[in-house]
Amino acid sequence: MIEDRLLEAAAADSRLVTDAAQWVIQAGGKRFRPALTLLSAQFGPDPDSDDVITAALVVELTHVASLYHDDVMDDADKRRGALSAHQKWQNSVAILVGDFLFSRASSLVADLGPEAVRIQAATFARLVQGQIAETVGPGEGDDPLEHHLKVVADKTGSLIATSAHLGARMAGADEQVQQLLTEFGERIGTVFQLSDDIIDIISDTTGKTPGTDLREQIPTLPTLLVRRDARPEDARLLELMDSDLSSEESLAEAVALLRAHPAVDHARSEVTRRADEARALLDALPALPARDALAELCTTVVTRMS
Repeated sequence: MIEDRLLEAAAADSRLVTDAAQWVIQAGGKRFRPALTLLSAQFGPDPDSDDVITAALVVELTHVASLYHDDVMDDADKRRGALSAHQKWQNSVAILVGDFLFSRASSLVADLGPEAVRIQAATFARLVQGQIAETVGPGEGDDPLEHHLKVVADKTGSLIATSAHLGARMAGADEQVQQLLTEFGERIGTVFQLSDDIIDIISDTTGKTPGTDLREQIPTLPTLLVRRDARPEDARLLELMDSDLSSEESLAEAVALLRAHPAVDHARSEVTRRADEARALLDALPALPARDALAELCTTVVTRMS
């Protein structure tokens, strides 16, 4: 149902806009945000409300729209295994299609009432501010690690928090349950992104070249910990991290040194700690299958790093 309605929401008056707007949707994805919306709705008296489905569409359309903009800013060649929209068409088309999808999400959320509009607007503000903060980097005197954690919370945690919040709200859950699920969404969303930071270094099985973020000098939890806790024996790793890693040999050396560094285990421990904190929030929820599913998310975020 969600897939069909996403494609329907992305349809436009012109064939070009429709094709471009449906491009990333048709490439697939985990649909983590709408899934969290539907799970959170189980804690309200009306989990099958059509407003819950609308909320799920709103958060996924917002997410997909942001991907169009991200790919232009990152000059990404591919998205979900397919050619990125800006590579298939051009930057201006991709940016405008992202705007078109944001407009579709705004139109849908208007049907959910003024409070839902306010929630969506506040989330969009955080998404944009997070992207700006990531683009300009930490200011003078800012802690780079704290800056990264704030970027992750704004760019990723905020929309996942809203996914849970709108799901619970549209199903009629009480205010306390809404607040709890919103906090859970924020925490688990941040944790998933931090685990991706680690997977960029350690995984050979995701289809993504290990060290992609490292090569592009994108700050991640492990690299920021290396810089913060640098030891004399880290001189070569730090040199590589600040150098051109376009060659496979230099990238492989940097990845090998980083994999052997205590920062990776430190990062794993931090992600595990945060996942445990998210799981602990669930104890206050009714013992439903949906609560078990949310707890399993906390387990998954840890096991995917192994």
